[in-house]
Amino acid sequence: MKNRLHRLLHRPLFQLGGLAILVVVLGSLVVLANLQRLQAHSAAQPIAASEAATIVKSGQARAIEVQLDRAFLKTDGAEYVFIKDRETSVSQMLAGLGVGPGDLATLTYAVSETSPIPWGEMIPILAITLLLGGVLLVAVRRSGNGAAFKFGRSRARRFVGEAQQVTFDDVAGAAEAKEELLEIVEFLKAPEKFTAMGARIPKGVLLVGPPGTGKTLISRAVAGEAGAPFFSIAGSEFVEMFVGVGASRVRDLFAEAKRQAPSIIFIDEIDAVGRKRSSGTTGGGAHDEREQTLNQILVEMDGFEGNKQVIVLAATNRPDVLDPALLRPGRFDRQVTLANPDVRERTAILAVHARGKPLENVVRLETLARSTPGFSGADLANLINEAAILAVRRSKQSIGMDELQEAIDRVIGGPQKKARVMSLIEQRRTAYHESGHAVVGRFSANHDPVHKVSIVPRGRLGGYTRFLPEEDRHYMTRTGFEAMIASALGGWVAERLIFGDVSTGASNDIEKATGIARGMVTTYGMSESLGPLALGQPDPSGASEPRAYSERVAETIDAEVRALLSAGIQQAEQILSRHRAILDRLTEQLLEDETIEGDDLEEIFQGIRCADGAAASLQGHRGRPGAPSLLPLPRNTQVASVSRQPAE
Repeated sequence: MKNRLHRLLHRPLFQLGGLAILVVVLGSLVVLANLQRLQAHSAAQPIAASEAATIVKSGQARAIEVQLDRAFLKTDGAEYVFIKDRETSVSQMLAGLGVGPGDLATLTYAVSETSPIPWGEMIPILAITLLLGGVLLVAVRRSGNGAAFKFGRSRARRFVGEAQQVTFDDVAGAAEAKEELLEIVEFLKAPEKFTAMGARIPKGVLLVGPPGTGKTLISRAVAGEAGAPFFSIAGSEFVEMFVGVGASRVRDLFAEAKRQAPSIIFIDEIDAVGRKRSSGTTGGGAHDEREQTLNQILVEMDGFEGNKQVIVLAATNRPDVLDPALLRPGRFDRQVTLANPDVRERTAILAVHARGKPLENVVRLETLARSTPGFSGADLANLINEAAILAVRRSKQSIGMDELQEAIDRVIGGPQKKARVMSLIEQRRTAYHESGHAVVGRFSANHDPVHKVSIVPRGRLGGYTRFLPEEDRHYMTRTGFEAMIASALGGWVAERLIFGDVSTGASNDIEKATGIARGMVTTYGMSESLGPLALGQPDPSGASEPRAYSERVAETIDAEVRALLSAGIQQAEQILSRHRAILDRLTEQLLEDETIEGDDLEEIFQGIRCADGAAASLQGHRGRPGAPSLLPLPRNTQVASVSRQPAE
């Protein structure tokens, strides 16, 4: 009965009828308020003006009241009304009919120039009523069944079965995540298999991973596979400027899901509402609207009845900021991590996004997958789409490797800036800068091979050097970091070596090298003097990095970082001095071709002899000859003695 009344109240016809009743009631109240004024002269008998003059002259008249063009004459037992001439007063009109001043002296004379109906009061009230009614009517029509007034109602989108077109076939890679979620689908389709074994399906599954790894996509696939009602909502949609709206929406969402159980609730970006609650002493507290919403989510997730088959899926890329009460068993029992895909998964993802697109026969998705280490699923989808757009722009009938390689560069650095005009000296400086990166990286042990060098401006980049690992790597060693520092500073060293000065173009390289060195010292325990100490743990709330050490330890950290950067500069100087001919040759080729990659790049490295006469023949990446890794770090005895003291 309550639900039927609720639906009735939200029907547009019912709301319009209520609006009409409101207008009628307001008009009736105005009329009733002035009823006495309207009925004041209802019993007056109409007579001619000459008859009124006769009554006055006979002495029977007691009072005359004038209202606009009518005059009301009262006697002891009756009341009369006659028409008054608009151009003259009643006294002048009666005087013309033979009434003397003495006859009028005995009368009570009153003039009221207003109407019996108070239009001056009624018109503003009616205008305001009609204006409010019009606004209400427009709002009802625009909002669709009055949704503009449903502040506390859930805004979740509901999908059922085939209404969601994505299935697990559209999700490549992430085999472990699909296996975990496939159990959820099977439970919704055949729960008796699990209950017969005494198993309880997890009430909540948290999808964790960096942006673009397919958390939302795989949840949409669950909706397409399950065939059960699927409610999708973003975490930010719970929170509004009105206090209590978020908690009300949570209650409404879970109530609707329970009514249609078995069902699935998906909350995207749950960290927008599920952050750790404050203690109340730092400006937060239990009265915060976001925390009230989180409290309601906690209550709803842990308050399911045994026969209510409601499963909650949530996605976030910041699990470290979520409230511990949200992550405990009984709420989110299971966490599924989606990482960036490896080369095999990238090949499968590219195959999914290449469906229905005309590819040339020479295109090999495996080669493309090896050229995109670190790309997420969203990056790969964008890559294929950019290649298709480039093929259309070039009036081609199919997508070739040229478009795909160009799309990789567009995803990494942005589109080419063809309109940028660089002077010859800037072009030469850029060429030497990028050649310095390439030569130092090529002749440093434990460094990834050079894949491409370009001086074509892209986005904020004046040029770029791209290195590709020979295989997917999950760990980094100290020697690998040291080689990365040397190659990052190779452009800066090359500019100083050739031009005797440096430019602002190396700012990003310096930032990258400094970040690697500081991470080695404070996070990865790769400092010989400080040892394995975690000195740079980030704050889960996203605030600036705290300092849990003394000023003397901070000075030691700075000295270690400076020593790593100095060793990287020294390493780059040795490599560039030894391979100066290769540096010059590569620069001249870049000025001529703008972009060099693959075999053409390796031919330059192998075809020129070094300054000492030895051939630079490098057959492989592992154990190839060339400059060793970074030289041993120069140690300052004073720094070492300070660093051995315990942290304060």
